[in-house]
Order: sequence, then structure tokens, then C-alpha cells
Amino acid sequence: MKVINLGENNTVLNKFVAQLRDINIQKDRMRFRTNLERIGEIFAYEISKTLVYSEKKVYTPLGIASIRTPDNTIVAATILRAGLPLHQGILNIFDDAQNAFVAAYRKYDKGDDFHINIEYASAPDLNGKTLILADTMLATGASLEIAYNRLREDGEPAITHLVCPISSIYAVEYLQKRLPDDITLWAAAIDEELTSHSYIVPGLGDAGDLAFGDKI
Repeated sequence: MKVINLGENNTVLNKFVAQLRDINIQKDRMRFRTNLERIGEIFAYEISKTLVYSEKKVYTPLGIASIRTPDNTIVAATILRAGLPLHQGILNIFDDAQNAFVAAYRKYDKGDDFHINIEYASAPDLNGKTLILADTMLATGASLEIAYNRLREDGEPAITHLVCPISSIYAVEYLQKRLPDDITLWAAAIDEELTSHSYIVPGLGDAGDLAFGDKI
């Protein structure tokens, strides 16, 4: 698995990530969601540079213009619920993409032990398509691995991009061992610490709660 950390570059992306992390700014749910959406747009733009392009003719009121546009059929997928604003940002760029959704969450057993439970998945035929699977935070990597394997039951994508703004180094190393080499993971920050409860440090907290409010 190839890893691209866009946060290593000096771009406005880092401003949006800083605001996601900021304990005071993140209290504004609308700004939190908007920043995730902006980050999704940036990732989608960067991914667009990797697509296959061919020249097409466009008929204008005054003539014919030749322009190179993408040929890939995109499927934008997300893990509910925290990934929804990120998903919207990707759709703002790939506005004709097909869509897939996976409801995956931690189901705690005894103590700090948990397993990933999937209650719902919906996807088009993925065979030969470009899959962009987004999740806001990548702590252990288990939920993303399970979601990816579940989506592959609906077809084998030709290309897969994983979009995870905040990741732990543990999860990155975990996925590198378990996912195919031709997958690309896009991150905006890779944090070094994971607690015994599998929380990313410094991280940003619970992205789903920050975006949509507390849950029972």
C-alpha cells in the first residue's frame, strides 16, 4: 500500500486540519463539517491527477474546443456517520460519481476489547471502477479493512484510494500488511500515539460527535 501524507506539504489543507483539532474551534459543528468537506475536496483534486485522461471535443457557441477529461468511473464510498461531510467534499469534485455506504462501528466486548460490526452496506457494481473509500479517522485500521473487504463483495475495483485525514501510524502499518500493494492511502496527518482504548493522540476527539452531536 502506498501512503501519501499531504500534510507534509505547506498548503491550506493544514489550516483546515488545525481547525479540526482545535478544542475551541471544533465546538462549532457547522465549521467542523465545512472543514471536513473542504478537506474532501482537496483530496479529490489530488486524486484527480492520478486518473486516466483522454481528449474530447466540446462544442461551444463559437466553435469546437479540445480538452482532456477523466475516463474513470468513480465510486465514492464512506463509512457512516463521521465520513459524510468528507464524502460530500469528494462529491463536490467528482459530481457524477456513483456512491457506496458502509455502517461500521466498534462493538465493545469486555474491558477495552472490541470488534468491528457492520450493520448495513450499499454499493453499485465495483468491477473495473475507481473506488474512493473515505473515513475521517483511522485508529486501528480494522474498520477500514473490514469495510473495504465488504465492498469487494460487490465487485473488484480496478483502482482503490483510501482517504483518511487523521491516521495513526499503527493503523498505517496494519493496513500496509493486510491490503494490496496497489492501493493508495491519502492522509493529512499521521499521529504517533494510540491509547489503550484505541484513541488517536493528539487526534481530534470523536469526529462523528463533533460533526453531528452526541449519541447515546
